[in-house]
Amino acid sequence: MTEIEITRLSSKGQIVIPKELRSLLGLKDGELFAMYGEGNTLILKKLDVPSKDEFEEILEKGSEISMKKKISKKDIMKMIIESRSEGS
Repeated sequence: MTEIEITRLSSKGQIVIPKELRSLLGLKDGELFAMYGEGNTLILKKLDVPSKDEFEEILEKGSEISMKKKISKKDIMKMIIESRSEGS
């Protein structure tokens, strides 16, 4: 683990991730992060976005599974709507 680093929030709401941490974690320009905050804690999680080919493979596998289980697009939309209403 590295030493504790101190950074500052800019007037535009930007936070600099120190160079040592960027190098250690292999972070590059344009990386995407999920953020969560509670109390005085902020958590950043780097998102690994699949490539177009990987995404198409995921979709293909999902389609195969839904066909085997006889799940229709209508069933999926119903589940999405139900899930979203539970979170409200």
